[in-house]
Amino acid sequence: MGVKRSLQSGGTMLGFLANSFIVLSTASNYWIRYSGGHSGLWQECNEGICSNIPCDSTLAVTGACMVLAAGCGIMGLVMGLRLLCSEGYSRGQTTCAVFFISGLLLLIALTVYTVKNAWKDDVFYSWSYFLGWLALPFSILAGFCFLLADMIMQSTDAISGFPVCL
Repeated sequence: MGVKRSLQSGGTMLGFLANSFIVLSTASNYWIRYSGGHSGLWQECNEGICSNIPCDSTLAVTGACMVLAAGCGIMGLVMGLRLLCSEGYSRGQTTCAVFFISGLLLLIALTVYTVKNAWKDDVFYSWSYFLGWLALPFSILAGFCFLLADMIMQSTDAISGFPVCL
């Protein structure tokens, strides 16, 4: 297995991990904990009784960006698997861009949520929130893996036309 294929495999695995963390983080209700309950993007649970959270613009932005990041992650994962399975000439620039966009959307969502809850005294961030932050470097690293694999492909194409005398 060459370096290009190893980078593509690594990027696909990192993309799978990032996407798993994004989906788990978005779907769960443990973004913050406070005395008597916990809350997520969609529901708030107080003393075992869960109810939907009323519409809030910062939560809507966070939820929308998380869902879009998950969609980009799935699209990047499918594109990465397609690159891995194809034996012909294939470039990973679009896959790289999709993973970077997913990372950017994650960064926006998590920053907006952090700013919203940063000055509350009795609120503690929980595991769902931290899974979102953990998905961010995996998504960016997946993009860099596909970027490096594409750069190797470009350099191989550029060098192949030159006569080499050793």
